[in-house]
Formats: sequence, structure tokens, C-alpha cells
Amino acid sequence: VQLQASGGGLVQAGGSLRLSCAASPFPFDYDTIGWFRQAPGKEREFAAATNWNGGSTYYADSVKGRFTISRDNAKNTVYMQMNSLKPEDTAVYYCAARSSVVVKTASDDYPYWGQGTQVTVSS
Repeated sequence: VQLQASGGGLVQAGGSLRLSCAASPFPFDYDTIGWFRQAPGKEREFAAATNWNGGSTYYADSVKGRFTISRDNAKNTVYMQMNSLKPEDTAVYYCAARSSVVVKTASDDYPYWGQGTQVTVSS
């Protein structure tokens, strides 16, 4: 199982970015995918997750209403659209997968992780 996160960058406060998580080579359709983030000096925290078909999505309160997670199973890719970005969103963002239809928000429930992509929001 390999996960490749991309799409990070430097953006001004109020701007937008779209992160992508490409997954291979396992059967992707029934997996839950989550996005987590880790800011300098802080613990990794949950941001968003989606079940296998995108029918159920979950968000941390800190990103609710600003971030949208979606998936395209035909492309084995999960996206996270991030709008109205704030300096406190600055972190390394990781995508993670678990081979279950049950969505979890704890990082310990995800055995597969991508390498992370840096998001920096300037004020």
C-alpha cells in the first residue's frame, strides 16, 4: 500500500489549496481515507475523513465549513479542498488509509500513511 500526498504550498490567509492523495495498488474502493495534520511542536491531529464511497464525511471542528474532502475511486485519489485558509492551518498534511468501511478519526486506527505535504499560510 502506497499513498502519495501532494498539492501543498505557500498561500496567503484567505486563500485556497487542494490536496491530493493518490493510492496504489490495493483495492481502493472499500477503504476509509483520512487527512491529518501536524504543526511544528504539536501532535498530529485529525482534519477530515471519508468512507469508501464519499457518502459519509467527517471533519474536525477547526476545519468544518472551510475544508471539503472528496474521492474519485476511478482515479484512486482522495482530495481535500481547503478554502479560507488561516495561519493556524499551517502544518504538514498527511493522508492515511484503513482497510475498513468504518470511519475513524484517531491516527492510531490508520495503518497506512503517505509522506506528507507542507501547507504554509502567511498572514
